[in-house]
Amino acid sequence: MNKLVECIPNFSEGRRQEVIAEILSAIREVAGVKILDCSSDTSHNRSVITFLGGPEDVKRAAFQAAAKAKELINLTTHCGEHPRMGAVDVIPFVPVEGVSMEECVELALQLGRDIAEKLDIPVYLYEAAATRPERKNLANVRKGEFEGLRDTIHLEERKPDFGFARVHPSAGAVAVGVRSPLIAYNINLATSDLGIARKIAKSIRGSSGGYPSIKALGVMLEDRQTAQVSINVCDFREVSLPRVFETVRREAARYGVNVCGSEIVGLVPQEALIDTVEFYLQLENFQKEQILENRLQ
Repeated sequence: MNKLVECIPNFSEGRRQEVIAEILSAIREVAGVKILDCSSDTSHNRSVITFLGGPEDVKRAAFQAAAKAKELINLTTHCGEHPRMGAVDVIPFVPVEGVSMEECVELALQLGRDIAEKLDIPVYLYEAAATRPERKNLANVRKGEFEGLRDTIHLEERKPDFGFARVHPSAGAVAVGVRSPLIAYNINLATSDLGIARKIAKSIRGSSGGYPSIKALGVMLEDRQTAQVSINVCDFREVSLPRVFETVRREAARYGVNVCGSEIVGLVPQEALIDTVEFYLQLENFQKEQILENRLQ
């Protein structure tokens, strides 16, 4: 059986395409890895790259991408709407085929150790790879972002899992983890009132009493003067995309605001889209085998 691992590193650069091109080239240098997607956002000033391969190849590609990001991205001059603490901000591994979560955790430990020792960037382990309960949640790890971590990393509760208790002066720190597939889903509101987006995000995220598998925050898309609810759907089987969309739409209506669009960042499981079609078309007894492409495969 083939062993396949997916890696979805997030980089703190979404505007300079030449920088993203060099990071992509560093990943392509690893023969056993296939790049599946690259999504960049100028307002978030962030890029998400998805690639797939065998465990060792994926680990090597992730390291090379981190090294290139360290070389080309300087957080002291970086600004964007998305929280960040590193040039390569997060590196999650997702088991796909023939690989267990435990094997991916070992992969995360090896990569974290290499990044700390060879690139001099402190590393935090999160989600399934976390060494402390409070670090399972990425938001806790990234609290204060680059600037806040720079001032608090010396404190016992903020010390990294690998590396010295100091941020890299330009590349910051990185979180390496293991998780199940998630969907990065953003919903744009027809308003420039960031406060409304933040209130809606608070109402739906699990940590504030909303849906347990939802993470969300309100951000401003400066180039469009549009408030956005930026969402991670961590388990689409528990909370479907249409359920998330309708909840945000109804919450927005309470403030007299409409939804003006939404987007999926990166890849999405087909099953999640089928759920959406079934919901809005009110399909009865629909089967995945009715999808032409599934029959062809």
